[in-house]
Parts: sequence; C-alpha cells; structure tokens
Amino acid sequence: MAFVRRPARRSGRKARIAGAYAVGWSRRLRHLREEPKEYDDVTLAQKVQTEIFRSADAPKGTVNVNVANGVVQLRGEVQEPSLIDDLVAKARHVQGVRDVESFLHLPNTPAPMDR
Repeated sequence: MAFVRRPARRSGRKARIAGAYAVGWSRRLRHLREEPKEYDDVTLAQKVQTEIFRSADAPKGTVNVNVANGVVQLRGEVQEPSLIDDLVAKARHVQGVRDVESFLHLPNTPAPMDR
C-alpha cells in the first residue's frame, strides 16, 4: 500500500511546485509594466534624486533637485559636459516627471539664468 501512495504523493508535490512557479511568473509579468502614478512634488524630488545619484561617481554634493508641479529643476556645478546630458536624461525617465529644466553648469562658467 505504501508503494501506491508514494507516486501519488510525488506527483501531487510536483503539481504544487509547478503551480507555485506559474503563480510567480504570472505576478512577475503583471508587474513588468509600471502603471502611471501621480506623485506629490516632495516624493517626486526624492525619486529623481534616487535615480540620478545612484552611481558612485554621481555629483551628490554639487547638484540640487527641485520639483514644482511635476517640473524638475536641476541646479549646480558638474565637472563634465556629458554629465549634464546624463543627469537630464535620467531625470526625464523617472515616472511622474512632466519636464526637466537644467541650470547645471561647468566650473568657471556662469550659471544659466532662470527662465
């Protein structure tokens, strides 16, 4: 009688494991696409800071991030011109950002004027 239960028990266990994998994959697929969300300005500023200052060589101490009505303003001094474009592009890709205004400048150059 033990020989009869063992294959049934194994197949039941395999079915539960397969079902768990199926549920996990369905949940992963559902969350691949992030749904649009509305953030207040403080939360959006924190999300932008998290994204643009993620790398170890990011200019954390020299760039300020302000958000007003979904429009991100980047102010400060960076060492390389390519870094300006990189920071602006990263800020644009954060969900909830409507526009990005860059007031970033290189050392020994005047800061761009507010519009």
